[in-house]
Amino acid sequence: MIPNKFLCTVALCALLLSAQNTPHFPQANLVSVKAAPDHLLGKSFMPGGALATYKKGKVEWTLFAAQCPNAVDAAIRLPDWRKALKDAKLEASFGGYFGLDAGVPVFVFTKGAWIAGVRGLPEKEADAQARLLAARL
Repeated sequence: MIPNKFLCTVALCALLLSAQNTPHFPQANLVSVKAAPDHLLGKSFMPGGALATYKKGKVEWTLFAAQCPNAVDAAIRLPDWRKALKDAKLEASFGGYFGLDAGVPVFVFTKGAWIAGVRGLPEKEADAQARLLAARL
């Protein structure tokens, strides 16, 4: 059996390679895409993934995405996010959580085997960016 950590690392490589050829991340206002080999956003429960940095005027934010071996593996990370976020609020229409991580707003969701989200935007704007990202995963 292949460990989940290895599969997530393989998925990270595939994501980074495909980010150059297909738009996993929205291209408007994209500044850079970086790899996080393990513990995305410094969370021990997160696998490795990719971080896309955006800037529009003075506003900066990050989209993040990690592909897990399956949808269940992605979904079991959501309760960890709920615990990690201050004042976590269920976004029932999206199936994710919005809250604060070290004082920074974060919106996190799953889509199939993906766990992804938006860091650095208020709830309404984060929801809009999350929908753009989810459409590409």
